[in-house]
Amino acid sequence: MHLKEFIIGSIKLIFKGSKGYWAWISVLLILIVAGIVSYYHQAADGLITTSMRDEVSWGFYIGNFTFMVGIAAAAIMLVVPAYIYNWKPIKEIVILGELLAISAIIMCLLFILVDMGHPERFWHMIPGIGKLRLGQSILAWDSVALTFYLILNFTIVSHILFRAFRLKEYSKKYAVPLILLSIPAGIAIHTITAFLYNGIAARPFWNSAILAPKFLASAFCSGPAIMIILFQVLRKTTRLHIEDRAIWTLAELMAYTMFFNLFLTGAEIFKEAYSDTEHRVFTDYLYFGLGDHKTIVPFGWMAIIFDVIAFVLFLVPATRKNFITLNIGAVLIYFGVYIEKGIGLIIPGFTPDVLGEIYEYFPSSSEILITGGIFSAGFLIYTLLLKVAVPIIMGEFNYKKSP
Repeated sequence: MHLKEFIIGSIKLIFKGSKGYWAWISVLLILIVAGIVSYYHQAADGLITTSMRDEVSWGFYIGNFTFMVGIAAAAIMLVVPAYIYNWKPIKEIVILGELLAISAIIMCLLFILVDMGHPERFWHMIPGIGKLRLGQSILAWDSVALTFYLILNFTIVSHILFRAFRLKEYSKKYAVPLILLSIPAGIAIHTITAFLYNGIAARPFWNSAILAPKFLASAFCSGPAIMIILFQVLRKTTRLHIEDRAIWTLAELMAYTMFFNLFLTGAEIFKEAYSDTEHRVFTDYLYFGLGDHKTIVPFGWMAIIFDVIAFVLFLVPATRKNFITLNIGAVLIYFGVYIEKGIGLIIPGFTPDVLGEIYEYFPSSSEILITGGIFSAGFLIYTLLLKVAVPIIMGEFNYKKSP
């Protein structure tokens, strides 16, 4: 009932907007086309168009995949205060985090697709369709977890929005168990992603038992950092009311997770420095370089400096509740974690290689354009989802009111 009106009305909303809205959509479409063109050349010529080689076989794509899994998992930072503690200011905006999770997971899957040498084999990663090797492959488990999390969030969002469109409350018997299930599911997707790394015995830099909790801690920093910026943008561009205390509470929770992330980073650095085994070479490459090979050293220190400054800004109430310093901290923590999970995680894991040779990897222009296209696709999906969701949340779009 009312499904037809919902679909037609949603399409009308998507194609209705200000000049600023269409300018934003146009920029995203241009970047998407540039990414598609670059990917066409990569698919035609092979992964040789990237900077990845035998020595460094994971690069920019997998780094972004790892980061975006964390963004998707971070939606539970809104779910916990909203549905465990029933806190109204967060409960009113939790659906915005769920929509971000959907967009992030789609980006994750696209990053896996473009990293594959044979993209036509992607269907093997689809549970129930492909031939998953659950007994041998951690990546297969990751595929299952991500697919489940995507379906779970899409189901929750669809139910809540469609019920609101029909001017009805969401079914607590149906929605709340699914929402609560999203908490362990969110933790699972990033934990399994960590297992992808520390399960590879030939890469000592990743063989750490604290990698999974570190992934989660950093995810619960970077994800909310994006949300804090997005909430302020939505307050400026829509009539959606988001209370300051909801943003400040989210920032306070981030301060705790940032401390835990920095603590785990320090513990890992101490272990490498104090034990001083031959495996310390990978940490030395990240923070000090090896001989003349110092390409990623600035990035290693940049991540730590950004994280520390952001932690201080979020820890002190005066700077946490000042939107200028709050936004500076959010941007710093976003890029700090982005570097930490990309260049700072993957490249040292491969350098030096198992033969002791050093290949200095840095993403090619093709990788950067394709990555920009994927991020633009994710932003486009999130924009279109918000274009429908926000009017429903505000009561401006329902079966009695056509957009």
